[in-house]
Amino acid sequence: MRTLTRCYKYRLQPSPTHVETLVQWAGCRRFVWNWALGQKTDHYRATGQRLSYSQLAAALVDLKRQPKTAFLRECHSQPLQQALIDLETAFTNFFAKRAKYPRFKARKVTLHSLRFPQGVAVVNERTISVPKIGHMQAIIHRPLLGIVKGATIKQDTTGAWWVVFVCHTERPDVLLTTDRPVGIDVGLESFTTLSTGEKTAPPKFYRRSQKKLARAQRKLSRAQKGSNNRLKARKRVARIHKKISNQRADWLHKQALGMVQRFDVVCIEDLNIKGLARTKLAKSFSDAALSTFMQRLQEKAEWHGRRVIKVGRFYASSKTCHHCHIKTALTLADRVWTCHACGTTHDRDGNAAINIVHEGLRLLAVGTAESQNAARDGVNPAKRW
Repeated sequence: MRTLTRCYKYRLQPSPTHVETLVQWAGCRRFVWNWALGQKTDHYRATGQRLSYSQLAAALVDLKRQPKTAFLRECHSQPLQQALIDLETAFTNFFAKRAKYPRFKARKVTLHSLRFPQGVAVVNERTISVPKIGHMQAIIHRPLLGIVKGATIKQDTTGAWWVVFVCHTERPDVLLTTDRPVGIDVGLESFTTLSTGEKTAPPKFYRRSQKKLARAQRKLSRAQKGSNNRLKARKRVARIHKKISNQRADWLHKQALGMVQRFDVVCIEDLNIKGLARTKLAKSFSDAALSTFMQRLQEKAEWHGRRVIKVGRFYASSKTCHHCHIKTALTLADRVWTCHACGTTHDRDGNAAINIVHEGLRLLAVGTAESQNAARDGVNPAKRW
């Protein structure tokens, strides 16, 4: 069986003493990040050479021995070492042009977070164990499966604490085959249109909560900066955003799981979501979270032994007649159109979904979905999408 990486997120219920310790440790981790970033930047400007992780780790030991920074010894060593590792990863991404230059972390902006490569464990359904802290109450709502490879304790914008376990686990038995492929056309008017003719309306969680969010934001803007009322108003806004996020995440998980359970092969168009999010419909595309849906679909298909085939974004799925394969020029306003060659009347999204499943099965026949690169994207020997 194939080993997969899976995360388990549980709600923590730390005591005031535990919260104080976690906040102090998060401050130590933030201090080490800023110190290491300053060291690497100054050393490169002075010598033109890079400081390695081993050099910074040795310097961190000396830093703990200094009287002014002796407070670092109160923190567990793993989160501080992880800060150095994370900084190395940030510089690797920067030199690979995948990210910007690492920035210093501000106390009032950066959320509290601690990473433990080992030591954090689940004791029972109500308790976890944290090194150098001891037992801490938690809500273990589902069993932890697999080998724990690390844990992260973090606080969200609403002030709640969470623990996330990263586990390596074996994939369970695959679902029974249905011998049913499907093509999915995603959009704003219909979130998904299947090649079977089914349509799912977008939930629009953000749009439905927009008035409530606007009132909360107005109260926040009127509150005096630095006051307790402003802090309460900020948390109120954060709770609304968190609820919208939770609603959207739950709905997307259920939609993706339903697709995987019903169909063996799922064909979907590989859209340029980042480009669409820069248009005048940016708010609607962000609310729909199409990219997140595709990611969830890929994850659940891999977990349950299904196939997801991404059809190239330049494939003319909407304006190609699935009967005679003749293309017709269309505008965005043409939701229903008639083929000028064969006279067939098409629903724009339904026709696109049928073309997507045909193209996806063709790509599957030539081996596109059977090969994956390091980023788990499909690779076509003849053409990369």
